Amino acid sequence: MRNISDKKRIVIKLGTSTLAHKTGKLNIRRMTNLVRVISDLHNSGREIIMVSSGAVGLGAGKLGLPEKPKDTKTKQAVAAIGQCELMHVYDDMFAKYSVTVGQILLTKAIINNPSHCENFKNTINSLVKMGVIPIVNENDTIAIDELELEIGENDSLSALVADLSGADLLLILSDIDNLYDDDPRVNPDAKPIYYVEKVTPEIESMAGGAGSSLGTGGMSTKITAAKIAGNAGIDMIIMNGKDPEKLYDLFENKEIGTLFKG
Repeated sequence: MRNISDKKRIVIKLGTSTLAHKTGKLNIRRMTNLVRVISDLHNSGREIIMVSSGAVGLGAGKLGLPEKPKDTKTKQAVAAIGQCELMHVYDDMFAKYSVTVGQILLTKAIINNPSHCENFKNTINSLVKMGVIPIVNENDTIAIDELELEIGENDSLSALVADLSGADLLLILSDIDNLYDDDPRVNPDAKPIYYVEKVTPEIESMAGGAGSSLGTGGMSTKITAAKIAGNAGIDMIIMNGKDPEKLYDLFENKEIGTLFKG
């Protein structure tokens, strides 16, 4: 029996494939529904912290580029444009439900610095107490780990944010329904796995490589996030973000996505 309904402080990670069309431009209908449902969960008394991808993809879309740039310098410039666009959209959409959002940009240097970590915790707690939804992102205009290595940093970043903020649950919204015993894009007989007690080498071997053409992270980066969350005693769920209404089912303890026990 899942006890997701009891979770109060929740980190929600939104992947690029959830936020944008294949063109790289904003999926307005999905984002509108996501913001509405997240606002409703927030209004119910849950403390929501978001970790959002999408800066480079949205920047490329706004510039009308046919694909995301390959070189790091251009990616950083495009991220600066996309980050502005992303926060403008979030601020405008959440305002319709009288919910205030705030932006926090992180780098590995901040996370690895104890005093900076303490400042981050204090800021998160202050924003949550004020009824604000913090929106956290890797600072792609400065940090180059995600841009150069293509390691899906926002998956592991979301797990670190969950740990530092004392979250009860990490929820990763992606373009896949569950963890599967094989790649469902290749093997139509791949079977979903709904519960993972512990991340074992066998579980890790089930994770494939890169994700969609828009995002940088595949299932392997989500397994890494599950390990980080699990070590911190935090439950993590992977679910498909294409239908935001399913978040209601999730918080009514229905079997949605794959639960990694913390």
